[in-house]
Formats: sequence, C-alpha cells, structure tokens
Amino acid sequence: MYKQNMAEHTLKVRIQDQHTETLQFPDTVQLRNLLGEQDKHLRQLERLAPVRIRARGNDLSLSGDVSSVQLIRDLLIQLYGIIEKGYPLFPQDINYAHRILAQDGKVNIEKIFLDKVFVSAKKRVIAPKSMAQKLYIDAIRKYDMVFGIGPAGTGKTYLAMAMAVSALMEKKVSRIALARPAVEAGEKLGFLPGDLAEKVNPYLRPLYDALFDMMDMDKATALIHKGIIEVAPLAFMRGRTLNDAFVILDEAQNTTSEQMKMFLTRLGFGSKAVITGDVTQIDLPQEKTSGLIEAENILQHSERISFVHFSELDVVRHPLVQEIIRAYNQIDQARGKAR
Repeated sequence: MYKQNMAEHTLKVRIQDQHTETLQFPDTVQLRNLLGEQDKHLRQLERLAPVRIRARGNDLSLSGDVSSVQLIRDLLIQLYGIIEKGYPLFPQDINYAHRILAQDGKVNIEKIFLDKVFVSAKKRVIAPKSMAQKLYIDAIRKYDMVFGIGPAGTGKTYLAMAMAVSALMEKKVSRIALARPAVEAGEKLGFLPGDLAEKVNPYLRPLYDALFDMMDMDKATALIHKGIIEVAPLAFMRGRTLNDAFVILDEAQNTTSEQMKMFLTRLGFGSKAVITGDVTQIDLPQEKTSGLIEAENILQHSERISFVHFSELDVVRHPLVQEIIRAYNQIDQARGKAR
C-alpha cells in the first residue's frame, strides 16, 4: 500500500536514520492545503502522535520513534492523495484518518473519505468517516434491511437519513418514512399537553434535525406536507404496508418484541429498511425484552439482512463523547463481572 501510494503521487522519501524520515511533495499548492493555515494541520498531527514535523519548501521532516513516524508518514501520504482528488481537508478529518490508520495501517483512506453519500443543502459532502461507517453505507446499498447497532454519536441515524434523502432525490424510492418509539409515554400520548404534533414532537425532533440539516427547510416541509416524507411515532406504522419506500426506525433498542415484529413486517415491494439503536441505552421497563436485541438473536444468520456494529472508535462527535462512552463501557463491564 505504501509503495503504491508513493508511485501514484511521485513522492520521494529519504530515510536518514531509524528515527527520521523526509517526505518530498511534488505540488506546492496541494502541500499548502495539507499543511493547513499557518501549519495548523501539522501541529494537530504532533498532538496526535509523538512525532516532530518540520516543513521546509516542499519537504516535510518527521522525527520520533519508528512506529509513530511510519504512521504519520503514511497518514500524510494518504491525506495528500485525497487532497489531490479535490477533497477539502478539515481538522476533524485528520483525527478520523489517524484513528483509522492507528487501528489498521493497511486501510486505504481514499476509499472511505471519497465515498460520497450525499451533498447537503449546505453544500457539505456527507461521507463515511470510519471503517464501520463505510461498511454500513455499503450494507445499505446492498441489502434491503440493515441494522446499525452501536453507541450514540457514531452516525447511524445521520448516514441512514443521508442515504434515504439521496434515494428519494435519485427517484430510487417514492417516499421516506421515519419512525421512533415514544417510550416514556408508552406510545399513549393522549395525556401530554398540546395537539398531536406537539405531543409527538419531543420524540421526533432528532429526526427532523437530521432531515433539515440535509435539505432546505422549506423544501423538506413541503415534502412532509405532501406525505412524501413522513415522520411519525412507531405506533402509527401499525396496519400499513410500505411499498417503494426508504424506512428508518431510530432508537430501536426501545421497541418491545411486538413492536419490532410489527415494524419489520411493514416492508413492502421496492422498499429498504434501516434499523438503528444502542443496546446500552434501553429505557424499557425491566420486564420488557428489547425488540432490537431479540431481532438480532433471531435474524443474525439471515443472508438477506445485514448487521453492522459500531464502537466508541466510530464516534464522530466531540472527542469527549468517545472518552465518556469508553468510561461507561468499563463501568458496565465491571458491573457484569460483579454479578
């Protein structure tokens, strides 16, 4: 992989000793994009790994322990490669790319970052940022039913929404249906104040937020009014058959066994379903079995259904979220051993 990249980008590497290497880049403009304003990307890399990076002309000198230097060297070469192909590099992309290569140095970053899922109304390219996200996107393309299971902040719902909007815009489906269980109210919303929209809005707000982040609000609102995009509590799906639709069930860990079975059997011809959830955040009463956990146990061996699992390493929110998830996982594991 490393030699292949070197050939593609005609970079020159001079190994001065086992702790120092020099990279020579052929294009000054692209190198400037790699370095960032006032070399801020280089300083960011130095915070990610114990490597000292110095820029001089078209040369970058890397000094540190052998493994760290090799990791940052390969990271710089791959980042330069995607910049050459027009990718606008952001600071968070460097963090994601470093995390991916630190896990597996053979991964081709280009195949992940350049896999464009959708371009939002804000002209922002939505693409996977981790190996699990890439597997998730590929699974949604290939299978009619996909389960995305993992902690908050891993992009499960957001990427599913992007795939749904993309499918609608490309006329692969004629409508989108988005559902969430309203657990705290037991899906019996009558005692809550306000009209129906006000009753269910707190449970559906995250789905609206993701939708409005991808589409112009006026356009999205018009599609909702026409029924082309439907956002509704899970209970509203009962008794229906959803044909030619992209259906997303969010927070599926809070479905009961009966609700999950009901939802899974709504799928009609020409439709695709994505079910997302975090089995560590189940809000059901203790005597109730999570429909998500049960569905995985029952369906995991089906060749026509895909299960994609995320971990804290796939978190694409604030770096603290990853740390918090890891800390809670450790506590949960300790509690499990104590039982």
